[in-house]
Amino acid sequence: MSDQATETETETAAENEGVDDHAHPSDWDYVKIAAVLGLLTTIEVSTYFSSVVDWGDALIPSLIFMMVVKFYLVVTWFMHLKFDNPLFTKLFVGGLVLAVGVYIVALSAFEFWA
Repeated sequence: MSDQATETETETAAENEGVDDHAHPSDWDYVKIAAVLGLLTTIEVSTYFSSVVDWGDALIPSLIFMMVVKFYLVVTWFMHLKFDNPLFTKLFVGGLVLAVGVYIVALSAFEFWA
């Protein structure tokens, strides 16, 4: 029984060797990303107040752009997707493209762009 336990421990150690083979972001990296996310959120919230800045026709495209940037930052840094399998990146980007596409179609259906 001890041979079986030793063999299992060896297999588990071998499987876990490559698990942590990337450099983790530092605390300062997370602070910088949080500051950028806070700034983008502040800009998004400011779009609700026309007395601050009149965005005009650039409102919706700029909000979509900020949404994509925030999505990218959260997914790549806070969810560590930057260091995972590229398949996960493709799945998340595919979902984002689908969501933005559906949103643009919905805006078009309501003749928002006219």
